This record gives sequence, structure tokens and C-alpha cells, in this order.
Amino acid sequence: MSSKWQFTMNFDIPAGLTDLLQDFTVAVLRNRPADLYQFAANYFTTAYERRADDESNCKKGVSFSGNHAVDNDNMNTSQNDSSDEDFIEPPPVRSCGRRKSVAAERYDPEADDDDGVKVVHAKSDDQRRRLNDAVKHILLFRSLEEKQMQEVIDAMFERRVEPGDHVIDQDDDGDNFYVIDSGNYDILVNGNKVGAYDNHGSFGELALMYNMPRAATIIATTPGTLWAMDRATFRRIVLKNAFNKRKMYETLLESVPMLQSLDSYERMNVADALVSKQFADAELIIRQGDSADCMYFVEDGQIRIAMRQSLSEAEKEVARCVKGGYFGELALVTHKPRAASAYAVGPARCAVLDIAAFERVMGPCMDIMKRNIDAYEQQLIHIFGSKVNVGDLR
Repeated sequence: MSSKWQFTMNFDIPAGLTDLLQDFTVAVLRNRPADLYQFAANYFTTAYERRADDESNCKKGVSFSGNHAVDNDNMNTSQNDSSDEDFIEPPPVRSCGRRKSVAAERYDPEADDDDGVKVVHAKSDDQRRRLNDAVKHILLFRSLEEKQMQEVIDAMFERRVEPGDHVIDQDDDGDNFYVIDSGNYDILVNGNKVGAYDNHGSFGELALMYNMPRAATIIATTPGTLWAMDRATFRRIVLKNAFNKRKMYETLLESVPMLQSLDSYERMNVADALVSKQFADAELIIRQGDSADCMYFVEDGQIRIAMRQSLSEAEKEVARCVKGGYFGELALVTHKPRAASAYAVGPARCAVLDIAAFERVMGPCMDIMKRNIDAYEQQLIHIFGSKVNVGDLR
């Protein structure tokens, strides 16, 4: 029997795990701890102790409300005597009865095979232009295809605000996701200002994604305009697309030999960081001698890798990459200019991993990629008779 654990994606989620993690997420967002690990240790220790107390008190006829213990027999209350300086927000105590639902039903993208009725809010050309400008830098929309982006733009509606207007309130159920077109907005947690938006940004997605109450209050401090998307449309377009994207990329990454050393969780992190990009026939993807900012995994089509030994010589093809292949990682490993050029052969689509994500998620594969450098150098010697000095080609 192999000693290495084998992982699959067919997990049985223990009862209570989702509620526990949602409560912890809300506590983190509200408290914004400097040391997340220490906060987590204190939080879950408190959760364990309070659960034991809760179970004991349920047997004695005691229920809980907020931070007060209430004896159901004589209705005497006792205040939590923790000082403010030592206070870390405790997890909500579960009552003896069934937990009430939060916000709305849970959303399972895998079980949702209905695209539903598409929501369309009419807009002028100027409104569509402003909305396009507002959403083009929103991280949640980066992986959407052109057709899906048009659905997003169609589905969003305009909301104007004045100073003092509450866009969302902490602990309310989530109804809309918001993208800022204009205006300034304060972010308040437990009545304290923790940040602000200045004419750009987005908010409100956490409550819709994780089915939990609003984690903060957003108040307009100047006149402004927001673009809003309702919960159902947000889930159908954004969450379902993210789920399908992850499944597609996980399948792709499982076919990449270099990534076989990653476990399923690590491959999932790589999948979440990828962004798809389409290339036309003969389109230049990377140029030899340029600085590197990303690497590529081939989703469809072929990619031709070519090099030249000097500026006066013609390029020679050195390799072809097909689905499951990858290229562009060498420059990221060595921190040197691109060692070769890459061209699409016919229409091609690649998943792009930018340099920041590369350094964050590809650590476990770094030794493999460094070993591959020797193989590249031997291949160049075989093709050109000597190694190519990329620095001379810049």
C-alpha cells in the first residue's frame, strides 16, 4: 500500500462545518485581527468552551441571547464580565433549538442546470460606457467571457445615492452586489470606520457568495452612482461561472506532468488563479528577450516555440505545445528575459498565470522547474550547437 494519501473531490461535509466556518469568517471581517493565527486559536478555543457550556445549560433550561445568559426558570441575567481590552468576539452561541436560516437558501452550482430567465435593465449608450469602465477592473469578472460580461452589464441597474445614505447595513441579509461608478463611501464595522471607497471599487459580494449577513455598513459621504446586481443573477452568472471555471481548470491541470506532485487543494489554488485568453492564428504570445510577467497552460490548439541565436539569424522552431502543455515558466524561475518566442498555430486558448500568483501557488513545483532548466540547455545545444545568450537579443 502506498504511504502517500490519495485525494479526491468527493468529500462528505461534516454537519455544522459550514456554519462554523461562516461564523469564523464574519468574526475575522469584523475584528480585522493583526495576527490571524492567534485570533483563530482564541476563537476556536472559545467556541469549544462555549459549546460545552451551551450543552450543559440546555440541559438545565438555560438559553442564550447575545452575551447574556438567561435562566428560563427565574429570568435572572448575568453580564459578560470580560474587559474591552481583552475582548475577542466570541462565536455566536447556538440555541437549544434549530438554527434559523441566514439570508437565503444555499446555492449549489453543480446542481444548477437551469440558466434561468436573463435579467435585462435598459441602458443608454452613455450608461453602458460608464458601466463598462466601472466593471473592467473588478476581480470577480476577470474570468467571464464576452457573452457573460454582456449579461452582467445587461443585468445591472443604476442606483443614485446622497450623503448619509446607507447602501448596506451590517448584519442585514444580502440582496445586491454593488460596483461603484462615482462617489465616496465609508466602511463601518461595529460603528467604527475601517476604510473608504473613493470613486471606484465594489462591495457586497461576501454575503451573496457565502450566504451570510452583511459584514459591514457602507454609507455614502458624497453624491454618487452605483451599479447593482441582484442576488439571483449574481449567483447564476458569477458563482456558477467560477465553479465551472474551477472544474475545467482542475481537469486541465491534472493532465500537466509537472503538477502531479501537487495535491488536490494545491491544484485548486492554481486553478482559481488562472485567467483564460484567446489567440488568433500566428499571433505572437511572448517575444524572446522581453521581460516576463506570466506563464501559460495550453487549453486548446497548438503553440509554436521558436528561438534565434542572434538578431541577424532567423528563428528556429524548438518545440510545440499542445493541450496540457505549458510554456513561459523558465523566465519566471530564473528571473531573466524570455528565452524564446511563442506563436499560436491556428486559433488557440491558454490559461494565464501571472507572476504574483506564480510565486504564491507554484512553490511546490519549483524544484521540478529548476531541474527542467538543464533539459532546456541541452536541447539548445542540440539545436544551435551552443546555448543562446538571451541578453544579447534585447
